[in-house]
Parts: sequence; C-alpha cells; structure tokens
Amino acid sequence: MELTPEQLQIDTERVSQELEGFVRTSVGNFKRDGVIVGLSGGLDSSVVVALSVAALGPDKVLGLIMPERDSSRQSERDARRLAEGLGIRVEKVELTPILEEMGIYRHIPRRFFANRKLVGPAIKASYKLYTMLTGERPLLRGLEGTNSGLIRRANAYYRMKHRLRMVILYSYAEHENQLVMGTANKTEFLTGFFVQYGDSAADIMPLQSLYKTQVKQLARFLNIPKKIINKAPSPDLIPGITDEFALGITYEKLDLILLGLERNMETKEITKIGIKPKTIEYVKELIRRSEHMRSSPLAPD
Repeated sequence: MELTPEQLQIDTERVSQELEGFVRTSVGNFKRDGVIVGLSGGLDSSVVVALSVAALGPDKVLGLIMPERDSSRQSERDARRLAEGLGIRVEKVELTPILEEMGIYRHIPRRFFANRKLVGPAIKASYKLYTMLTGERPLLRGLEGTNSGLIRRANAYYRMKHRLRMVILYSYAEHENQLVMGTANKTEFLTGFFVQYGDSAADIMPLQSLYKTQVKQLARFLNIPKKIINKAPSPDLIPGITDEFALGITYEKLDLILLGLERNMETKEITKIGIKPKTIEYVKELIRRSEHMRSSPLAPD
C-alpha cells in the first residue's frame, strides 16, 4: 500500500462527537464537577478546551494560564482571546517566582536571556552546532541517560517547567473537584516529544489517538482561531525552539512516517513518498529511545 497524505484525513464531525462523548463520560465516571486545562495558546490545548466546552458547557471548564520568564507574551494573549470567545473562566499562575526559588533558572543564567530578540537565534544556532558536532539532535540524545553536561542542564531546565505546571493543575483540580485534561497527541506520544510526569500526567488524554496533522483538521472543524492554527507549534519553554525545529522534521512528513510504521511498512516502502531512509531510521530511533516514557515504572518480577 502506498502512503499518501489523504490517508491521514479524518471525519472531523464524527471524531469531534466521539471525543465530546468521551469527555462527558469521563467526568461522570470520575465523579467530577468539571474539567481543567492548561491553556497555552497553542493548537492542542485550544482543541481540548473547545471539545470540553462542546461536551460540558463553558461553566464547567477552567483554563489555567501558567507563564514563566521565558514564555511568549503573545501565547498568553492568544490563550485569553480563545477563552473569551468560548466563554470559559480563566485563572493565571505566574511560575517564575517558584522556578527561581527552586533554582531552575541557574541551569542557564539570566544574562544569557538578557536580550529577548537575540536569545532565540542564539539558542537555535547552539542547537544546530551541537547537532553538527555530535551527529545527533539534542532531543534524541536527551531521551536516554547522557554524559553530556549541556544536555543534562537543558533537560533539568525545561522539564521542570512542565512538571511544575502539572503540580499546579492538580492543585486546582483537587480543590475544585475537576478532571485534569491532558493535551498530548499521538505524534508527541510516539516520538517522546513530551515530558514524563509533566505534560504526560493527566486524568484523560482526548487527543492521544490523533496525529498532530489530524488535530489541526479537528481545530478547523471546531473553529479555533486561524492565528492559533497557523502559528508554528512550540513548547514555549525555551526561546527560539519550535516543535519542528526541535524534531528536525515537519509534522506532515513525521505523521506519514509514523502511519507507515504503524502499518508495519518497510523502510523502502515509506521512501516512495520522497522521504530519505535516514529520516525514517531517525524516527524509529525516537520511538525506540522513548519507549520507557510510555511504560509504567519498572518493578521487580
């Protein structure tokens, strides 16, 4: 079977209805009064919020905005506009003081971030240089243990931000009897493009059966603002780093490769769509090295 982008097309109306039902059922099963979503201003969280509103009504959905020193101010503006359009309640928790108290910012000194206009390009240049010198992207190297002090510091720097967001979300959720909604999609889950016990921690993950490009299709059906749909996806944790830059591949190509691998297609079959064998092997390695992140903690037999 030949791979084509059309094979990633979904029936958006049917999928939306199924996911709305999943949200309603889950809230009932967990005996919660509503849901809470970490609202980033990005595609995935916007879709989860819209699905939640469609399933439960705006009065049962809380959007929690959690910016910190390195966050884009535009992300917060996008998140607030979406929340206003959907009519949901929004709370904001500034994470910078907590991260400072924890010493997280000491991993990468503040002076490095003094000029926000220059820091993004500087970080991207460093990322490219590391890849050129080592032959591996920092993302891939960081999925397993490493003797690289640079990778260890970077991991400690950005991963704790995700984990702190998780702690804040559950603090609010337990106080208000809400269900924590995860926003990870299938592409992120399979490639390890998430933080274990960070954005992977949630009560339910409505989007985990959908590839990133399919989430974008669903966003259009749900009338998510075009500005959010069209902007480059980003973890918004380190200036200059977008999803596709960190991964080193576009979501369109990545999703097709993942679909081919899911169908147990051989590398030579997948290359027929114009993707180089080394790119396919790279994706396989992402999946392999992140396997432990998708499993329960190891325990003795």
